[in-house]
Amino acid sequence: MDVVVIGGGAAGMMAACTAAQYGASVTLLERNAFLGVKLNITGKGRCNLTNNCDVRELISAVPGNGRFLYSAFAGFDAQDTMQFFENLGVSLKTERGNRVFPVSDRAKDISGALRQCLRQCGVKVVHTRALGLCTADGMITGVETADRVIPASGVILATGGVSYPRTGSDGDGHRMARRLGHTVTPLRPSLVPLVSDSPICPRLEGLSLRNVGLRVVREGKTLYEDFGEMLFTGHGMSGPMILSASAHLAHTGDFACTVQIDLKPALDMETLDKRVLRDFSEAPNRNFSNVLQKLLPQKLVPVMADLSGISGEQKVNSITRVQRDALCRLVKGLQIPVSGPGGFDEAVVTAGGIAVAEIDPKSMRSKLVPNLYFAGEVIDVDAYTGGYNLQIAWSTGYKAGMSAALNEGE
Repeated sequence: MDVVVIGGGAAGMMAACTAAQYGASVTLLERNAFLGVKLNITGKGRCNLTNNCDVRELISAVPGNGRFLYSAFAGFDAQDTMQFFENLGVSLKTERGNRVFPVSDRAKDISGALRQCLRQCGVKVVHTRALGLCTADGMITGVETADRVIPASGVILATGGVSYPRTGSDGDGHRMARRLGHTVTPLRPSLVPLVSDSPICPRLEGLSLRNVGLRVVREGKTLYEDFGEMLFTGHGMSGPMILSASAHLAHTGDFACTVQIDLKPALDMETLDKRVLRDFSEAPNRNFSNVLQKLLPQKLVPVMADLSGISGEQKVNSITRVQRDALCRLVKGLQIPVSGPGGFDEAVVTAGGIAVAEIDPKSMRSKLVPNLYFAGEVIDVDAYTGGYNLQIAWSTGYKAGMSAALNEGE
C-alpha cells in the first residue's frame, strides 16, 4: 500500500510510523516547516502526553462520543503509549492526576522521538500543503499539492481542528472530507478559558487558586464538578479545572452558566464557621481585612470583604453571626457568571469535526470512501485536560495507520 498521511502533528506522525511498521510505503505531508508544531507547545512546553489510567477512565474523560473510541483505546492504550516512547529513549514520569510527562519536561523530546521513529521506519516527509484529494470511481487515487499529485492507495487525514490556527490548523481536513460527502459537526472551542463580565475577574487577575472545588451551574442544575487548580484572568477564568469545564460546556452547546468556587472544600459550613470564630477570637481588636488574610489569599481579601458587605475596617469583635454566616457562604460558593468561551486562538482543542457515525470505530476508516482514514482532532472527539486528548491522537493514529497499511475496515 502507498499510504499518504496528511498532517504532521501527534496523530499524523503516529499514523505514519504505524503504517510503515505494518509494511506500507508512507509519505507524510506537513505544511509547516517543522513537524509537531502544536505538540511542542502542549502542556506549557512540557507535553502531558497521556494519562496513566485504564480504558474505562480514558472513555469517561471524553464528554462526547467516548464510546466511539473504545476500540482505538483498547488497541493502543496509555500503557502502550508510555512503552512506545520509552522504547524510543524518552524517560517518563507520572504526576498528580495521573498526568504523564517526559522526565526532561521538554515537549520537544516527544516530537523528537517521533521524528526518530519516522526516520527508522523509512517514512518520506514532504513539507508541502495538501490542496485536495483526487478520486476515481469513488476511491482516492492521490493527493494534490501545489506542484504535483502524489499517488495513494490509502490516505489518512490527520490535519487537526481549528484551534491554535497559528500552528497551521485551519480546517483543511474538514474541507477535504466535506467534498467527499462527509458531515462536519459544528466546530466549537474546547479546553478554552471562560469569559466573564464580572468586575471581580480583573480585580483578581493573575490569582491562582489550588485545591479548590468547582461547580458549574445553570438554572439550579449542576452541569460539572471538579477539584484542583484555576486562574483568574482579566476577562474571566482559566487553569486546568476551567479548561475541563469548558470541554463539558462545549458539548451542551451553551456556555451561559455560573461557576461556583468552594475556596475551602475540606471544611463544611459548621467547621468553617468554627475556624472563622477562632481567627476572630485570637485577634478581637483587629480589622476584618487583616484577620481575613489568615483564611484567604491576600488578593482575595478586599474582594471578599466587598462581596460580604462587611467593611474591611470593622473590628472582628463586632461582626455579627449573620455577617459571619454570609462570609462563610461566600467562601464556600464564590459565584462568577460566565458569558461564553474564549476564541479558537486560545483553545487547546476543537470540539466537533468529522461525524463519528461516518467512521468505522474499529479501523478509523471512512464509511463513505473505502480508502480514506481519519486520526486525531479532525474527528468529532475531544476530552478533558490531563493528557486525554493526546491519547486520542496516539490511539486513533495507531489504529488508522495499521488499518490503512493492511487495507482493513468495513
